[in-house]
Amino acid sequence: MNACLTPLSRLSAIRSAALAHLPRSLVILLENVLAHEAEPAPLVARFEEWLQRGEAMAELPFRPARILMQDTAGVAAMADLAALRDHAVAHGHAPGEVDAAIPIDLVIDHSVRVDYSGTPEATTRNLALEYARNGERYRFFKWAEHAFPKFRVVPPGQGICHQINLEMLTNGAVPAPEMPGGWMAETVIGTDSHTTMVNALGVLGWGVGGIEAEQAALGAPVPIPLPRVCEVVLTGARPIGVTATDIALHVAARLRAEGVVDQIVEFDGVALSWLSLPDRAAIANMCPEYGATAALFPVDEETLAYLETMGRDASVLAAYRAYALETGLWRGAGPARRYSRSLAIALDEVRPVMAGPHRPQQVRTLSEVRASLESRFPALAPPVDRAHPGNGAVAIAAITSCTNTANPEVMLTAGLVARKAIARGLSVPGWVKTSLAPGSRRIAALLLRAGLQDALDALGFHVVGFGCTTCVGNSGDLKPALTGPDAPDLLVSLLSGNRNFENRIHPAVGANYLASPPLVVAGALAGNLYADLSADPLGHDRNGQPVFLRDIWPDPDEIAHAMTHWRDSTAEAGDTEAWAALDAACTPQFPWDALSAFIQPPPFFDEPRTGLLGDIVDARALLVLGDNVTTDHISPIGRIQPDTPAAAYLRSTGAAEGSFGSYGDRRANHHVMLRGTFDNARLENRLVSAPGNRTIGPDGAECAIHDAAMAFAALGVPVVVLAGENYGTGSARDWAAKGTALLGVRAVIARSFERIHRANLIALGVLPVVVEADLSGVSAGARIALRGVAALSEADRTLVAEILEPGQDEPLRLDARADVWSDSQFAMLRDGGLFAAFRKRFGGM
Repeated sequence: MNACLTPLSRLSAIRSAALAHLPRSLVILLENVLAHEAEPAPLVARFEEWLQRGEAMAELPFRPARILMQDTAGVAAMADLAALRDHAVAHGHAPGEVDAAIPIDLVIDHSVRVDYSGTPEATTRNLALEYARNGERYRFFKWAEHAFPKFRVVPPGQGICHQINLEMLTNGAVPAPEMPGGWMAETVIGTDSHTTMVNALGVLGWGVGGIEAEQAALGAPVPIPLPRVCEVVLTGARPIGVTATDIALHVAARLRAEGVVDQIVEFDGVALSWLSLPDRAAIANMCPEYGATAALFPVDEETLAYLETMGRDASVLAAYRAYALETGLWRGAGPARRYSRSLAIALDEVRPVMAGPHRPQQVRTLSEVRASLESRFPALAPPVDRAHPGNGAVAIAAITSCTNTANPEVMLTAGLVARKAIARGLSVPGWVKTSLAPGSRRIAALLLRAGLQDALDALGFHVVGFGCTTCVGNSGDLKPALTGPDAPDLLVSLLSGNRNFENRIHPAVGANYLASPPLVVAGALAGNLYADLSADPLGHDRNGQPVFLRDIWPDPDEIAHAMTHWRDSTAEAGDTEAWAALDAACTPQFPWDALSAFIQPPPFFDEPRTGLLGDIVDARALLVLGDNVTTDHISPIGRIQPDTPAAAYLRSTGAAEGSFGSYGDRRANHHVMLRGTFDNARLENRLVSAPGNRTIGPDGAECAIHDAAMAFAALGVPVVVLAGENYGTGSARDWAAKGTALLGVRAVIARSFERIHRANLIALGVLPVVVEADLSGVSAGARIALRGVAALSEADRTLVAEILEPGQDEPLRLDARADVWSDSQFAMLRDGGLFAAFRKRFGGM
């Protein structure tokens, strides 16, 4: 085995020496081009141009080594492939012609809910309910495992997909195609935006929409722009009492402020020497929160030590070491690198923080949290005392999510805080719903081995399952004290997650704060976030003496002693008997059930979308939105409320009240998902006075958004969506674009877009348009036009937006541009989206 032979050896010596100055991420992308393209020279020239200017206009045909999926996005993607197979067979193709060309790993982690908590039986009972609710979806996955040989499923109850990716699936280097004995960088795309967590291992990967993942699965390259790359030099030492979560939140806020959208971030600097691999993973995990495409760390001894702890063979470690040294991906290896820009972040400036109440970049020191609540909710009075659940009451305290729950140091610190709190006689108020959902079974075993799970149990932080739980809104019901008529006006959640958007965690919770696992424990003890956790007592001991956070925070030696259990920690796989017992079809084509309310053949191959061939004229605004509209606003994953169009549809199918479940459960049923688009109680549509799923229909009356869209469509009136900055931030949720397209939206006009959602809109044939002007005052009666659509190209993306308000003689004309970066994307828009390309490939337009 020659681990030093790589596709980069195909470059001449002169070119190789020059291109070695590229950032590590671009070395990987260059290698990908050399490995897969028959005529790579024109693209190699673009990399050389990049070296001169720190940027270059080029579309790269990226071919990842594998795909990572989670179940809520994966079910929609695999249903699309199943429907495409049906379409292909109907047009004379063999079923096997629609198949996965590269490995796909799907981890079932998004469906477990916290129905039971605060009890030793919580995990078993929640898992049983998960199977009862999702049996039909899980049988579909088992069918797909049989029908698509390169598709593998990790059953429920094993952990969160990104942690499973680190612990079990990633090796770092993979065999190079058509190069016997050669190696190249392992690369991955995922249907979840936090796929970037794998960047901590030096593996380049990022989140994509499910449609792009389908494109890669079918063997086609995923087109990406040659990105700008920002170097972030980490300096200084972490202060005592600062956790990896604090660092990750600090970095996210700083980089969001610096502006790194559509860029790759590469970390370096002396501070890497004292950041463990799980610490790096927390920073890389939050990459979507600061808007970058990827957040790559170099390979070093810490990388290989982690992989060894996770059980990788010596041969795997040797190959990755040799490959990283040869290609310069090893930390400190290779010549000086050229970057588009560089900045430094000093770790010694980081303090214990929380982020909220509604955005991950809203980072506050502990003493600033109360002020953030008072600023966001000025009309609400703080609690008179903390003995009762007043405004600011912590309704949910959840140690959850891929960001933190597989980081041994922060989890052990949480356990030590719990142990010290118990020793001082503290307890969690009865209104706080506590839960612990480890990112993997290895971490659960570590807490048991270190003797700390008992202390967490004593405070109510029993293990409730192994999956995303509260972080994706599967938080279950609140405690009874907070659900009656006397409940406070403002409830708060505290979670060790990565997202805290409005209405994401629980519909009754008005503010959400992100924090490290030990601070989640501290906030649960305090019971209210109007308390200053840095200065106010968390409670009182048995003698009536106040107990402060500083009194129960472990010192570095205590944490270090607990960490001695990490390197030798192991864990057995969770119970998979229920998975093995599921019956599933073993047919080449999926046997769709016409009566199913969970899985229906998607309409994208039967009803091709009309392409954008000319100007959009005489359109109406379906919604007028503000800044920071998230994909949770556009396509929520949470529970389906009984007064919504989606609930009305489910009733029409015979579904019983109380059985509607969540939108995440129904993502393979387009009838539900279409009606659920923009169904978020916190959505603020400027066309109506109150937040929620409401807009103005063609008759001028207020109605549900779906109903208005269908009425406009029946009249042949095109609709657009208007918005502010950062439209589509958040999860890589393909249904946010699919639903938008199925509502008949022809264009989204905003001040800026987030990367993944913009790509998803294009893939669905919806034109993303950028204007600098504030459109928040546009009325429901305004007539909107986009001029210049037919002439759009990579060389000329300019448009004119016209807005004619009622009573005006002349429209307001605004400079605009299509937020589309390549001619191939413009071609996709004119064809009607990526599904149209699939139809062409397998016959039948």
